[in-house]
Amino acid sequence: MTVVLVTGGSGRLGRSVVAGFADAGLSVTSADTTLPDAQDPRVAYRTADLTDPAAAAALVRAAAPDVVVGLAAIAVPFSAPEPVILSVNALIAHNTAAAAVEAGVGRIVLASSPTVVGYGAPAGWLPDSLPLTESTPTRPWHAYGLSKLVAEQTARMFAAAYGATTRFASFRPCFVIAPEEWSGAPTQQGHTVRERLADPALAAPSLFNYVDARDVTDFLLRLLDRMHVISNGDTFFVGAADALARKPLAELLPSFLPGSGALASVLTGTEPAFSIEKARHELGWNPTRGWRDQLIDTGDPEVAR
Repeated sequence: MTVVLVTGGSGRLGRSVVAGFADAGLSVTSADTTLPDAQDPRVAYRTADLTDPAAAAALVRAAAPDVVVGLAAIAVPFSAPEPVILSVNALIAHNTAAAAVEAGVGRIVLASSPTVVGYGAPAGWLPDSLPLTESTPTRPWHAYGLSKLVAEQTARMFAAAYGATTRFASFRPCFVIAPEEWSGAPTQQGHTVRERLADPALAAPSLFNYVDARDVTDFLLRLLDRMHVISNGDTFFVGAADALARKPLAELLPSFLPGSGALASVLTGTEPAFSIEKARHELGWNPTRGWRDQLIDTGDPEVAR
C-alpha cells in the first residue's frame, strides 16, 4: 500500500485530497498546524510547523511516506503582511522538499497557483495569448504569487540536485471549490458560487477560473501514477473544463481586462482562460465536475438536475 503524507491537510483543498486519497486505498497522514474538527478514522493526523526545518524533518520521519504532497501555505493573497506570506510559504516549500529528500521519499509534489502569471497587476497586464498555458511567462505582482513561483522553482531545484533518485512536480490549482460550497457555503473569497455567477465582477479578477477540489484529487492520483514519465520538476495547470461564468469569456473578458478583445476572441463557447491540455495530454486527466452539474438547488435552467 502506498503511504502518502499530505501537508495542509486541514485546508479547503487538503480535506478533499485527504479523503480522496483514503478512498483510493492509500495510507494517508494529514499534517497541518491545527487538527480538523471532523477526523476520518482511516487517516493519521499530526500537527507540525513546517517553517521549522527540524519539525518538518521529524514529521516526515514519523510518517515514513512513499509520497509527499505539499499543500500547506498561507493560501490567500494579502491575508497576512507581504513579508510574512513570502517567507512562510517559501520556507514551507523548501523545508517540506528538503525533509522528504532526506528521508528518501521517492515522489514529491508541491502546490503552486495560477497567480504566478500575474493577472490583475495594478500596472496593467495582458498575456501574449489566450488561453493561458504553462508556457505563459510568469510575472507575479504580490508576495503570494511570488511565493508560489518559489515553490515551483523549489521543485525544479531539488529535481536538478536529486533527480536521479527522486521525482518532483508542482501544480497550479485554479480557484478551488470545496464540495460543500456547491450547496451554498462561502468560497475562499467569502461569496457563494451562485453570487460569483450572478455578478461577473466577482470572478473577473481571477479570469473566471475554478476547479472542484475532488477533480484536483483525481489529478493528483493520476500525477502520482505517471511521475516516472513526465519531465522531472514539471508544472501543470489544474482547472475545470469551462469558466465560472454564464456568458462566453470572449464576451466577458474585454469588459474587465482592457485590451483583451482580440486575445479573448479565440475562446469559444464555455472555454476557460486557463488551458488544461498539458495535463490531459501527458497524464490522461480530465475534470469531471463543473458548475452546471454540481451547483445545487438553484432553479437555474443552465444547471443540470
